[in-house]
Amino acid sequence: MRNDKYRPNSPPYLLYGLLGVSLGMNIILAVKLGSDDAPSADVAAVEVESIEVAAVEPAPVDEVALAAAETVEPIAPSVTAVPEGYHLVHGTIDHSLARTFKAELDEDADAIAAVYSRLFMWDLDLRRDVQKGDEVWAIYKVNGAGDVEIPAAWYESGKLGRTLKAYEYRADGDTFASYWFDDGTEVPYRLVAGPLQDYEQITSLLRDRPTHEGMDFKTPVGTPVVTPKSGTVTRVNWNHAANGNCVEVRYADGTLAKFLHLDKLAVQAGQHVTSSQVLADSGNTGTSTAPHLHYQLDRSGKTVDPLDYHDTLRRRLDDDDGERFAQTRVRYDAMLGEEVAAR
Repeated sequence: MRNDKYRPNSPPYLLYGLLGVSLGMNIILAVKLGSDDAPSADVAAVEVESIEVAAVEPAPVDEVALAAAETVEPIAPSVTAVPEGYHLVHGTIDHSLARTFKAELDEDADAIAAVYSRLFMWDLDLRRDVQKGDEVWAIYKVNGAGDVEIPAAWYESGKLGRTLKAYEYRADGDTFASYWFDDGTEVPYRLVAGPLQDYEQITSLLRDRPTHEGMDFKTPVGTPVVTPKSGTVTRVNWNHAANGNCVEVRYADGTLAKFLHLDKLAVQAGQHVTSSQVLADSGNTGTSTAPHLHYQLDRSGKTVDPLDYHDTLRRRLDDDDGERFAQTRVRYDAMLGEEVAAR
């Protein structure tokens, strides 16, 4: 009997089968290895998310560099905050107040220095207390007539060890604006029972210069001038070329009071007057360069300082005024600049 399975010329089916199995295993292995190297769908999504977040968030190095740049860069005074027509001046005292302003300003230095000095004459003797290294700041405007307006000024005093800050503000009920410290206390002192109920500013004190023998009040022509105490009118309009229209009253305690540069008089020599009685209207007569009242006191042939003769006071803003003043002060501080306001 023949066995065809062992015929040498028949096809090698067994070999074909073994080769097919081997090929299949290799394909399965290749697919498995390839799938192990490729990320799953979940992992790919996480990587895409992390890339997108990194693109949105700033790099830490950039944040540090930006903060360092802001810290190192100095902040200059913001002169752009000063309104049109106003200017900012800042200087360091080397010799005198007048020379300091002249070194910083091309024009109107003397006029600006004069107005500036009036603001701080109550707390500093600007001839003796000014020290080298003191600093001055002011916002100023020079009007067409040559009048100087200073809405805010600072003086850093070595003698006092602090900075005096004066701001212009008109309190409720006042006809004119005055100057106030940053805590709401009025800068100038006021005479209790003085010759004027209201005025713009005290522009000169007895101690300001040796030849000046009284206190000057800047006030418009026509402001009522009263006698602070009862007494007798001793004379009127003497030495008219210098004094202009003037009144002299001897108070009951013997003090002789002189009221100069008046306009219209309301009394005559020999007349008895009572406390607060109107003597005249203020004016601009005699040797006077601007409307004002000169108030002078003499006793026993010597000139007496009105600040010593009268009681004095410094007003303080009430709560309502204090809130409005705070807004004004903040505005002026912004005008002076961030670097200055931080002091």
